[in-house]
Amino acid sequence: MAVGILLITHEGIGSTLLAVATRLLRTLPLRCEAFEVPFDADTDALLPLASAALRRVDGGDGVLVLTDLYGASPSNLAGKLARLGTPVRRVSALSLPMLLRVMNYAEMDLDALPAVAAAGARNGVVLDEA
Repeated sequence: MAVGILLITHEGIGSTLLAVATRLLRTLPLRCEAFEVPFDADTDALLPLASAALRRVDGGDGVLVLTDLYGASPSNLAGKLARLGTPVRRVSALSLPMLLRVMNYAEMDLDALPAVAAAGARNGVVLDEA
């Protein structure tokens, strides 16, 4: 059993980050899928589709949902998913360093992975004086 990863983002973000992570790592150690929310979408109408995506990635230990922008439609949809019964943890401000860090700690459980994801995002920010 393993934690699944669901990226819920605005259009063009989740699938691109997933493609880059797959290219860099060659094989992703966790089940992962991107669910992209159109800008004019009704999140209530998308809930059944997002729920199906959540079930596809759930390896039995719950799902870490990574969203691009807290408070926006993808994040609000993730909040609705979290109330459906499957164990879910959410982290916002999705970035490539965050996603790669999560994949590098694939053995961790659902309660530990959010902190790992947040550390990946924080440590991915570098102020370069060049």
